[in-house]
Amino acid sequence: MKALVIDDERLARKELIKLLDEFATMNVVGEAANADEAIELIEKHNPDILFLDIQMPDKTGFELLEMLDTVPQVIFTTAYDEYALKAFEVNALDYLLKPIEPNRLKESIDKLANIEPKPQAAETKLLGLQDQVFVKDGDKCWFVKLENVRYFESDGNYIKVFFDNVKPMIHKSLNALDEKLSDRDFFRASRKHIINLSWVEDIETWFNGGLMVKLKGGDKLEVSRRQAAKFKERMSL
Repeated sequence: MKALVIDDERLARKELIKLLDEFATMNVVGEAANADEAIELIEKHNPDILFLDIQMPDKTGFELLEMLDTVPQVIFTTAYDEYALKAFEVNALDYLLKPIEPNRLKESIDKLANIEPKPQAAETKLLGLQDQVFVKDGDKCWFVKLENVRYFESDGNYIKVFFDNVKPMIHKSLNALDEKLSDRDFFRASRKHIINLSWVEDIETWFNGGLMVKLKGGDKLEVSRRQAAKFKERMSL
């Protein structure tokens, strides 16, 4: 698996890379001292796993994740155990406290065994169901696979992301999001909603030529008259 080590302390990076060299499954493709360097390397190498420090100058590890459209697996590495709870709230793969113990690192890498490596970056960078995104709302954060997002809802300058039993808000326009999502998996139902097509359970005709879509779990969303014909074609009705 392709790994990227991100830490503002040079000695910490070198020590971790030395430890990772002992694992045949790990291929360290680069190291970065800050978020900006990391962004360039992530775009270049498309890594499967980030070993990510939390407290760094300028931008924290959490702020780095917010900058990514889609995020790989993440193992946090930090000297501050007060961040442990927050790291697990965002569903990170693991959390390693510095100085990193070899046996503890092995436990983390063992967790990667059942995770398939990311496919090589395609010509298009549109996001599909298997992509993972980082969602932050206030002090709460999540790693979310897009297949688990039922729909997105516009709310002024924000978007509500509906998954599980939560609906955090992100500062982004629905139009900007629509341009990043694969139209094979997601459909712009109206000016207010983008639907995950894999969650569609039932479709009913609605007034003014529109449609009412029922999603698994019970959510009901209207497809505008303008989008109804396109939706019928997409769903092979």
